[in-house]
Amino acid sequence: MGKTALVLGATGVVGRELVEQLSQSVDIDKVVAITRRPIDYDSDKISNCVVEFDRLKEYSSVFNADIIFSCLGTTLKQAGSIAQQRQVDVDYQYLAAKLSLAKGVSHYLLVSSSGANPSSHSAYLKMKGELETKVIELGFQRLSIIQPSLLLGERQDVRLGEKLGSKLLPLICRLPGLSKYRPITGKQVAAKMCKIASQQEVSGESKLQYYRLDELFN
Repeated sequence: MGKTALVLGATGVVGRELVEQLSQSVDIDKVVAITRRPIDYDSDKISNCVVEFDRLKEYSSVFNADIIFSCLGTTLKQAGSIAQQRQVDVDYQYLAAKLSLAKGVSHYLLVSSSGANPSSHSAYLKMKGELETKVIELGFQRLSIIQPSLLLGERQDVRLGEKLGSKLLPLICRLPGLSKYRPITGKQVAAKMCKIASQQEVSGESKLQYYRLDELFN
């Protein structure tokens, strides 16, 4: 019998690709795409659950699944302030993780960021690091943390820094020793996450696994 997979952040660069790829996986019977607005999907395997993230506890029954892919995130520009960005990037995701664990989700896959560190001077990397720490402490049976470099893909908002980075970083990464920092597409990250999810847990293997930079291309 196949698994039920939840995708949090299903309209983002990675989440959008994940929903599509999971719907084609023989290991997955049902994909639940959690979004703020209704989305129409072509596959009968995909179920769209529209939620109000400020009232996420009221949707706890939605988290009754086998595996969750957490790809939720926003930008400072979209959020309007660091505090509001933190609410999306940390608080909502942490609550979703707790609700998932309470419903018996055994495998949690989190899209974080290269350089994530709870002690970072960067507000963004600090938030990513704090979320990693909080989710680790929950004690999932299996936890996979994905730390990509710059993510490439279609976005609803135009980010000047990322647009410039997508042009310059591939050139810079041709220099010796820097190839592992090359940008990666949302499609490639999604494919790696699907591959990780399909692999059986090896006896004696640590329940916490990190996948960083060039490891995501394999």
